Parts: sequence; structure tokens; C-alpha cells
Amino acid sequence: MTSLLQAVIIPIVLLLTAGRLATWLLRSRREDDPGTDATPTVTVVTPMFNEGASIRRTIRSILAQDYPADRLRLIVVDDCSTDDSYDHAIDEARGDARVRVLRNEINQGKRASINRAVRETDSEIIVSVDSDVELEPDAIRHLLRRFTSPRIAAVGGRVDIRNKRVNWLTRMQAAKYYYDYHVLKTLEREFASVMCLSGCLTAYRRHVLVELSPILETRNILGVPIKYGEDRFLTRQIVKAGYQTTMTMDAVCRTDASEGLSTYFAQQLRWRRSNIVDYIGGLSHVWKIHPVVAVHFYSLFLMVLAYPVLVVYSLFSGHFWPLMVGHLWVVAMLGVGYRVMTRKLPAHQRVSAAAMLPMALVAPVTYAILTPLALLTLDSRAWETRGHQAPADEAAEAPAPAPALQPVLRVRRGGVAEAAEATLTSIHIDSLP
Repeated sequence: MTSLLQAVIIPIVLLLTAGRLATWLLRSRREDDPGTDATPTVTVVTPMFNEGASIRRTIRSILAQDYPADRLRLIVVDDCSTDDSYDHAIDEARGDARVRVLRNEINQGKRASINRAVRETDSEIIVSVDSDVELEPDAIRHLLRRFTSPRIAAVGGRVDIRNKRVNWLTRMQAAKYYYDYHVLKTLEREFASVMCLSGCLTAYRRHVLVELSPILETRNILGVPIKYGEDRFLTRQIVKAGYQTTMTMDAVCRTDASEGLSTYFAQQLRWRRSNIVDYIGGLSHVWKIHPVVAVHFYSLFLMVLAYPVLVVYSLFSGHFWPLMVGHLWVVAMLGVGYRVMTRKLPAHQRVSAAAMLPMALVAPVTYAILTPLALLTLDSRAWETRGHQAPADEAAEAPAPAPALQPVLRVRRGGVAEAAEATLTSIHIDSLP
């Protein structure tokens, strides 16, 4: 059993250590460098699906950016929302010539919606902003400062949790987000090969998006179009095309984390599908990635595949509880590390180190149960991130408000995929205070 625990603990420790060493030893002073003060034309693109009144907050934060008003535009694309999102967006945009609100005739997914907006503008820079986030006033300016070379095609920002103190689950996610950005992504950033830039807040050179649009619009698995993992797929295609990707911790957006286990596990299932497809797809051009980043990238992939086997083996061999003790030890060490790294932050920007402890129980579920489910439902077309959104079938078949055309696209679902998602959506476990 000791060897099994080492198989879990050692890769985690090595990855975390590599991230910190990248900060201390490989630091290229990208964040310390003042960057460029250029003010290119910018169009912010926000794809929207069933956001309701909350889209108003997102629009307001974009229009309030500390950036020349005559150089900034906003395009909101409604992807056949079945609620009043479109009306809220139209009302919020009224009176501001910088804002356009488009509406898809059929539900096409996030990437197709963004591609449509890209065709509608000639701005030099496209900034992707999710419809449920709120930008800090200087977010866009900080993103643009990092375009210091023509080779840099995309710059991502940092996502912070807005509702981090609601319950144990949001606190856990806040600590996990901190690790993701300040540790795991650090190594990739130092080699200008960040492999996943969040659609919550990322800036792209428009000509690169136009160059890659044929690939993005025909993405599928065995002929079945898929909508999940679009941000990760786009980032990987940018790297594959020979461009650089980076990120800045100074450009910040805030979003709400899942407050219940049902929505959290549904989100994790979608992300797990995205991870698996992306890791496999990356094999076709792994030699184009810096060797250090490639090792880091595929070490995570091996963990995703090996973890379910480890947990199942421990169950049948009678070593499950020792494995859980090992989990608790690792998570406790992560909590100590989190406390050390955040000790100088203001109290409202951090959570207790103990917030990491639930990961000892949550991680086995997300890895051991959701990974096999993800493998069996790779053809899913559902948007599982938000509990208020409609199922994929309903969204795909629902007509956009008049005068949009009646959709002709139907998504045929069934079997394992349907059963798996039905199981997730039936979970109703109240979050602990």
C-alpha cells in the first residue's frame, strides 16, 4: 500500500514544487516589466445562455473599463436563451453605441457564438468574457500590456471567486483556484505556453482567431459536434500553430463558484471530459510544446487516468481507508502551503487553510467516479456549468425569441450519457455551513 500512496503523493509534490521553482528560478520578470502602453482597438465578446438579469452586471463592468471609450466595443451574443436574458441585455445596452446584442437562430455553443462576433468586427484584439463574470476596472488594460511580442497570440487573466465565504464548498474552490493560478499555471506561463486560458477573461489577436476558425467550427468526436472544453481546445490550437500564450495575475475577473454538490459535480464532469479530449488531442503535436511544459502537461494526464484505478484497487484490496488517510495528509500539506502563500493578502482575499480539507473526500469522487463517466459521455453536448440552464436537448430545440428562425438542429441522446447526467442532476445534498 505504501507504493500506492507514493504513486499519488509523489507526483503531486513534484508538480507543486516545479511550479514554485518556476516562480523563483525561471522568473523572467514578465509581471514586473511595465509591458506596452499601446491602446489597440478592442472588441469584448460575451456569449450568453440563460443568464437572466445577471448579464447586466457583466455588461456594466465591461463598459466601466479604464480604457479609451472610442477604442472599446462590446458584442453580446445570445445563444438561444430560453429565459429573459436577451431582453435584459438589450435594455442594458440601450443608449450606448458601443454595444451590440446579437441573437443566434439556433443553439450553436460558445465557440460558434464567439466566432460569429469575430466576423462582425475588425478590432485588433478580441477579449472573451463569460456572461457570469464581473471585471475589475483595469482588467482589459492589464491584458493588453502583456502583448509584448507579435508571437504572443493570447493573454489570459486570473479568475477569483466572488462568493468564497458562502459555505465549505465555495471556500474549498477558492483555495483550489488560488493553487491553479499561482502554482500549476506558473510553470506554463514562464515558458509562454499556457495550455488552457479561461474564457472567463482572455484576450486574443483577432487575426489568429480568424486563422483558426475553420478548425474551431468543425470540432467533433467521431463526427459528433461537441461544445465543452472550447477554451482549452482553442488555447491548444494556438500553441499548435506556433504562437505563444501567457497570462497575467493583474487582470482579474470575479465569478460565483458552485454552492451545491450537484452543480459542482456536473461542472467537474464537463471539465473532466475536456481534460481527457485535450490530453489525447495534444499527442499529435506534443513535440511543439516546450519539453518542461510537456512533462508537466502529461504528468497531469497520467494522474487523471491512474487515479480511478488506484481508488478501485484500494477498495477491493482492503486499503481504502489508508488511502483516505494519505489523501488527508496531502491535502493538509496543501493547506499549509496555501496559508504560507496567502499570509500577506488582505483577509477578504483569502480563506482559512482548513478550507482545503474537504478535498480529501471530494477528490476521490471527481477522479474515481467522474473520470469513467467522462470517458463514457464524451459525445455530450450539455452545458452543465450552471444549474439554471436548460438541458442540451431543450436548448438545441428551443426557438430563439421572434423573429429568429425555428431551429432545425436536434441532439440525439441516450444510453450511458443520458443516465450519467440524470444521476448527476438528481443529487441534492445541502452544502454544509
